[in-house]
Amino acid sequence: MPALVLISADQLSPALSSLRDLQPGDQILMAEVCAEATYVPHHQLKIVLLFSAMRHFAATLQAQGYPVHYFRYEQQVPSLLNAVQQVLTQQPQLKRLRLTEFAEHRLSTEVSTWSETLGMPVDVIEDDRFICSHAMFRRWADGRQSYRMEYFYREMRRYTGLLMDGSTPAGGQWNFDAENRQPCPPEVQIPAAPQFAPDAMTAEVIQLVKQQFSGHMGQAERFCYAVTGKDARAAFLDFLQHRMPLFGKYQDAMRQDEPFLFHSLVSMYLNCGLLDARWLCLQVEQAWKAGTVPLAAAEGFIRQIIGWREYVRGLYWLKMPQYRALNFFAAERSLPGWYWTGQTQMNCMAQAIRHTIDHAYSHHIQRLMLTGNFALLAGLSVDDVTDWYLAVYADAYEWVELPNTLGMALFADGGLLASKPYVASGNYIAKMSNYCQHCRYDVKQSTGPDACPFNALYWDFIARHEAKLGGNARMQLTYQQWRRKSDADQQALRHKAAELLIHLEQL
Repeated sequence: MPALVLISADQLSPALSSLRDLQPGDQILMAEVCAEATYVPHHQLKIVLLFSAMRHFAATLQAQGYPVHYFRYEQQVPSLLNAVQQVLTQQPQLKRLRLTEFAEHRLSTEVSTWSETLGMPVDVIEDDRFICSHAMFRRWADGRQSYRMEYFYREMRRYTGLLMDGSTPAGGQWNFDAENRQPCPPEVQIPAAPQFAPDAMTAEVIQLVKQQFSGHMGQAERFCYAVTGKDARAAFLDFLQHRMPLFGKYQDAMRQDEPFLFHSLVSMYLNCGLLDARWLCLQVEQAWKAGTVPLAAAEGFIRQIIGWREYVRGLYWLKMPQYRALNFFAAERSLPGWYWTGQTQMNCMAQAIRHTIDHAYSHHIQRLMLTGNFALLAGLSVDDVTDWYLAVYADAYEWVELPNTLGMALFADGGLLASKPYVASGNYIAKMSNYCQHCRYDVKQSTGPDACPFNALYWDFIARHEAKLGGNARMQLTYQQWRRKSDADQQALRHKAAELLIHLEQL
């Protein structure tokens, strides 16, 4: 029975489960649909990446002899379902729809009604590009009071055999994170990340995005990322040779006007299907075995892939749709406009947001300990913040973005994901970056007109949420420090924080 095979923008993988065992008469559908491009105001570079990568992938499939129906954005197809209906109307011999399961809950929910709407079977196949299946994660989570990534990660190491000496971890320990938290000195030279000149197909997409999405963050003409699996692999291998050896040591570091440092920049390729998670990890393991990459760097990278990435995906599907509505601190304050423009006097925030505007990228510490930390301290709306992260980063899809933002950055799930809120004062920023040296505010001051806003907001957050956090074992030292402050100091800090919260737009 001939089938129509639907491929979404984040499924650009030759080994995709729905593409296996294609039968004579089967046809493929891909579509740049309006709903997917606009349900949040996606960054212009993100749209260029996905539309161009989709067009290149479709062209590859066509060159291999597969019949492909492709809808461009200019055709204004409103939804994936509408695209399916159009092809089925034109091709009545197609009697079933086949697709690899969608990664996002909202699309999965939609698909559950399609069989009735279309009047035909809809075969949804498991996405085995992920290492941990939904069933495997549920078995791991069953009966647990908390879901700590570290314990899941150890199971994934055992399951994959990566960085293992038999049943024990290479180097005698599971985690080398303590070695991966150094600031990056100014004399350390940072190799440039590779750039890819747009070909004719990408250039056409850039013009489209400039015309149709001019109000979205970013500038489409700045696009220089890979849009094919071949170029994405080349980008990763360049990282492996030139930046991976120091990735571990400086992965938490930040430095003025350095958006990339020693990071790989491949999450955008991995999450849309241009790269394979297993292949990445095997390349890193082989580099460690060859002696070109330190064990701490290799372990740190592999932990992000088979540990953190697989973990947040598992947690997302375990807890959705209720997870999306969690708001432990009842945070409702509106997102300041400078989250979209970068026009703030706080240099650290300006750096992170301008990097985001310019590249649709900022690294995990900028996301967690700058934009996320500030949002948590200021009580910014969970919905606003999660929508912002989903919109502005080229690697963002709800399955990976929501647990990282709502759970890790905002602690809005009350500790389901993280054992404590990841909050910090300006002292952390000064330790891990040179941002404070270039800032209008003084990181050593907590009150007064020149005080770093992070300082008073940090202590106000601690005081404001003592009823919810005071019993947290990992917060005891912080609360002891707060209680040792004099009444006058406490009042001054909270008064300063109140002023800051009133004037967020002017910071």
